[in-house]
Amino acid sequence: MKVNQPYIAFISEHASPLATLGGVDTGGQNVYVAQTAKYLARKGYKVDVFTRWEDASLPQTINWVPGVRVVHVKAGPVEVIAKENILDFMPEFTQGMVDFISAEGVNYDLVHAHFFMSGLVAANLKCILNIPFAITFHALGHVRRIHQGNSDQFPPQRLQIEEDIVKKADYIIAECPQDRDDLMNYYKAPSYKIVVIPCGFSHQEFYPIEKKVARKSLGLDANKHIILQLGRMVPRKGVDNVIRSLSYLKDPQSVQLLIVGGESEIPNPAESPELGRLQKIAAEHGVEMCIKFTGRKSREQLKFYYAAADIFISTPWYEPFGITPLEAMACGTPVIGSNVGGIKYTVVDGETGALVPPEDPSALAAKVEELVSDAKRLQVLGQNALKRVNNYFTWSHVTDKLAALYDKVIAVNHKGLLEQLSKEKIKAA
Repeated sequence: MKVNQPYIAFISEHASPLATLGGVDTGGQNVYVAQTAKYLARKGYKVDVFTRWEDASLPQTINWVPGVRVVHVKAGPVEVIAKENILDFMPEFTQGMVDFISAEGVNYDLVHAHFFMSGLVAANLKCILNIPFAITFHALGHVRRIHQGNSDQFPPQRLQIEEDIVKKADYIIAECPQDRDDLMNYYKAPSYKIVVIPCGFSHQEFYPIEKKVARKSLGLDANKHIILQLGRMVPRKGVDNVIRSLSYLKDPQSVQLLIVGGESEIPNPAESPELGRLQKIAAEHGVEMCIKFTGRKSREQLKFYYAAADIFISTPWYEPFGITPLEAMACGTPVIGSNVGGIKYTVVDGETGALVPPEDPSALAAKVEELVSDAKRLQVLGQNALKRVNNYFTWSHVTDKLAALYDKVIAVNHKGLLEQLSKEKIKAA
């Protein structure tokens, strides 16, 4: 426990640490916020996580785990709203935080904002209450616009807001080298403001399980080559690319593709239009018999899916970071990933898995066939993957880096306040 316990305010306007994962708007950011808050508390920090109130059955403040509170801020109607539609409620979110801070009498040493709308709130709080802030964008509007074009539903002012935040933030946390480069190239972020700190995985949640045991527990065929796609059901994740790749295999029937994720535990195209689109693609390519859509699974179940697979596949068009490859590697499973964003940082081609071009089902199929035909190589890749994530990507390692940055910002801010106080005393004398 730290002697002077720093008090940190997380802002994560749309990604609550309490959310059920797997939906359109719930994924890596929710995991990041939840895990870093928990691990920071274990290191002696107090953390309040501010998130938009969208469930009226929940109280405003929840003592979640020792050292961490989740504070629901009313910003717009208390209901689920797509993250693309909540920017207009950020002034109310800001005022809600100011009112909470005043009512509670708390003095936060630092705000860590997550995503650009939270960054907007943090910048306003810095102006109102003089609290320094760092930000992890988790995704950048310029990059999203390049890859999604007119399908990007965020308001156009997002880009200007992000540029303003870059100027006002005390530090910017990039999740990988590509993220750092994008911040510098598209936002003119000064290099001295950027610190690269990756995402992580929990070794309490994800660890190796014998493949036979995992497959038996899930009722899977022990003799099939099983490949796994797991994550949010949105087009940019490239699940359609994995489905199409099956038609390029010499013997598709020797492979079973598990697709884990969605809005519900039982796959329902009515609730998830993307699921319906994927099922249609599978039928068009004649590979529907090789695929099992499992629906959303609990965190407790995921390790069995990772461990049951010969290969985990993640081939998005772009990926700011991508936590699922880490989770797969933590279970000793090699990863084939797109050569983009954070994936090309976490997956070492030829050592922990393979990198392929995005949106290239033929190249993906060739790599799948190459790997599943060599059981000994798969085993070595899995062992290397396990070593890599445990050496570089545990949440403990991640929060060590965050804590070092926080302490630096807090020390500089306290020094500045003391100097200002000293000047005021001299002036008054």
